[in-house]
Amino acid sequence: MRPDLFEAPDYYNLDELLSEEHKLVRDAARQWVKRDVTPIIEEFAQKAEFPQQIIGGLAEIGAFGPYIPVEYGGAGLDQISYGLIMQEIERGDSGVRSTASVQSSLVMYPIFAYGTEEQRMKYLPKLATGEYMGCFGLTEPDHGSNPSGMVTNFKDKGDHFLLNGAKLWISNSPFADIAVVWAKDENGRIHGLIVERGMEGFSTPETHNKWSLRASATGELIFDNVRVPKENLLPGKNGLGAPLGCLDSARYGIAWGAIGAAMDCYDTALRYAKERIQFGKPIAATQLQQKKLAEMITEITKAQLLAFRLGQLKNEGRATTAQISMAKRNNVEMAIKIAREARQVLGGMGITGEYSIMRHMMNLESVITYEGTHDIHLLITGADITGHNAFK
Repeated sequence: MRPDLFEAPDYYNLDELLSEEHKLVRDAARQWVKRDVTPIIEEFAQKAEFPQQIIGGLAEIGAFGPYIPVEYGGAGLDQISYGLIMQEIERGDSGVRSTASVQSSLVMYPIFAYGTEEQRMKYLPKLATGEYMGCFGLTEPDHGSNPSGMVTNFKDKGDHFLLNGAKLWISNSPFADIAVVWAKDENGRIHGLIVERGMEGFSTPETHNKWSLRASATGELIFDNVRVPKENLLPGKNGLGAPLGCLDSARYGIAWGAIGAAMDCYDTALRYAKERIQFGKPIAATQLQQKKLAEMITEITKAQLLAFRLGQLKNEGRATTAQISMAKRNNVEMAIKIAREARQVLGGMGITGEYSIMRHMMNLESVITYEGTHDIHLLITGADITGHNAFK
């Protein structure tokens, strides 16, 4: 593995828009990634294994529930700080950022927003430190873009609920201590349930043979007559809007995270282009390579501005689902295009594990699909601007 010489591009001096706290949070995450992630991530990606030894470090930099209030173990930071942390972690690896995103936005957030005070105190502090790891169960084998069609269900058995069904493509599931699971009651209404590892009938088989997010643990959630205590129901919100509210937070983090992957690819390509000599001069001195690099930094800068403004709106409680969808879709597409162009700058070296580009490119093939596919996000924007829903 080559030394991590990453230098973050800031073509429009966006650091001037950040508070001192923002920069401290971002720089702490950046240094941690350089020290603890990039030296090992290629090895773990090659092994298709999640490096569980980094969980403590993720907690230390505030990656687990950064915007959760301090009284529940969170860092009490704002949404821009959350975005910057996700950007830095994904600069290291999308799979590692997925682990943090799931823990923060899909496990801690619903417990904080929809849970009881007892549930918050029981779970959130341990999730914040990484003592507990969580996962989020919404997608099913036959219901991805149409989560309302889910068949996972629970029945009221008097002193407990009986949960049956299955979930697929679940990040963190193989090692998660708890799962926030979305299932239909006997009236077809969707609710969230906290399912704990060790409950009889609950299993989490791992998904193997992935070409993407190889350093992230992905699996299933299987519920075979699982007895769930009634106090594990999230009472604060039900209906499809409840899990979708969690996805808004996760998608927001992805909009920032994808910038990190793009920044790493750009920085790698720029450094290589300055060092690689062909026909007696650095390839950075050729028109075609300059075109590639100039377009990369332009698109990164546009994405940075989009994410920053979205962060301001999130802080004010004014960011809409459609605005978040636009940023997620745009920024992931931007990142995957930059990864592909950066790979070409490096020529044959771009496919090796000596550089990060090919790993980012493969990871982004998942990011462009999960938390709402690229096409679905386009239709969310389309419905918002036209007033016509094209889903049905």
